[in-house]
Amino acid sequence: MGSSITPARTAIVLGGGISGLLAARELAAAGHAVTVLEATATWGGCVGSHVVAGLTLDSGAESFATRSTAVADLAAELGLAGKIVAPRPGGAWVQLPDGPRELPKTGVLGIPANPWDPEVRRSLGLVGSLRASLDKYLPARIGAAAEVASVSALVRARMGRRVLQRLVAPVVGGVHSADPGLLDVDMVAPGLRAGIKAHGSLAAAVAAQRRSAGGPSAAKAGSAVAGLENGMHTLVTALLNDLRGRGVTLLSGSAASSVERTTDGWRVTAGEAAYDGGLLVVALPGPAAVGLLQQAVPALAGRSPGHGPDVRLVTLVVDLPELDRRPRGTGVLVAPQTPGIEAKALTHATAKWDWLAAAAGPGTHVLRLSYGRLEDTAREGSPAAGSAPVTDPDLLAAALRDASTLLDVPVQDKDVVGWDVVRWQGALPFAAVGHKARVAEIRNICSAEDGLSVVGGWVAGNGLAAVVFDTQKEIRALAG
Repeated sequence: MGSSITPARTAIVLGGGISGLLAARELAAAGHAVTVLEATATWGGCVGSHVVAGLTLDSGAESFATRSTAVADLAAELGLAGKIVAPRPGGAWVQLPDGPRELPKTGVLGIPANPWDPEVRRSLGLVGSLRASLDKYLPARIGAAAEVASVSALVRARMGRRVLQRLVAPVVGGVHSADPGLLDVDMVAPGLRAGIKAHGSLAAAVAAQRRSAGGPSAAKAGSAVAGLENGMHTLVTALLNDLRGRGVTLLSGSAASSVERTTDGWRVTAGEAAYDGGLLVVALPGPAAVGLLQQAVPALAGRSPGHGPDVRLVTLVVDLPELDRRPRGTGVLVAPQTPGIEAKALTHATAKWDWLAAAAGPGTHVLRLSYGRLEDTAREGSPAAGSAPVTDPDLLAAALRDASTLLDVPVQDKDVVGWDVVRWQGALPFAAVGHKARVAEIRNICSAEDGLSVVGGWVAGNGLAAVVFDTQKEIRALAG
């Protein structure tokens, strides 16, 4: 039973994903006694692990963007600096309706820095590259002047339909599991529209962001990321060890059922236990966070953000020496209009990470295919859901078909030595047009409440780099 007395400098964190664990670390470092309540039996949220065919693999995030040093700095603080690894050179491919192409050297959301790069021209054709090159001559206000703009509106206005369909849509679908017409460009590519005003064109803005990220201009697509040897889930293990060393109380299987204001701060009820704290950090998905808080903070009523897409990840471990040649580099992104393929992306994990190839051994390969876009989520379970694979057997069958097509190597049942399906329901933040303003309202309401903060991907944006940076900034302000 939790204490009903609030000691000085105590804090409660709801949610044991990366943002919750990191919030607890910041609070403990500031001298607070911290209790973390996690509803499930596992820690780390989308940075999880599972064992397939004897290999411990990432079940969620398997890399982080290197556009900032936030994740690398955290890893170093946790003693993992020597474990940061770059993916193997080779780059990613894109599957288009007329066949596979190497994904061009791009820096932001598949948008090319040079429409006349040979790889770009092969994907777009002469007409597509000509249209994209008009971007250089358009007034900077086009695509940059509107208060809010979707990714597709910006790209179509500046570079045309073929760039949108053949380059941007596959990347956005693979990373954000949504149509680019639904996403706010300022949330998924912060600073890009400002870069158009500063540099005169979208291509120049992309090139500037690539330079600021520290990557070489000729780096292969998909290479502006890094990972951790033995998997990103080792970051969670290190975080948990760090928190235990700081005396943080970690309670799994403890789902918060209510939150209320007290004279000294906040009280959280979980099962039959009550926990009191001077500070409360809610590190739950947006709809759950607002739903839990709105009784104690009535101004939040009716402001719940939208759910993210439901994503299904199918991991295959196959005995298939034919894949030793890495036929599609580190993986393939699929253009939405490509017929006959249900996956939105395939990662050839043993071709991407040397440490995993060594662990798997010669001839054994790890493939990960992802299914589900936001526009499919609302239909799933309804008669309109069509042939989208949902059950585990259907997903396995689809993964074998799609992997065979995308890799141009037959992948059959007899080749599979292990497989698993992981479902992430609404876990990816949905950066819809209008979401940024709604999130800002929610955070402002919470900030006006003494000792309350909300963190997580739904407020920070997609990706570990965004979550780590935002969480550290918010909690340092709360605890300061």
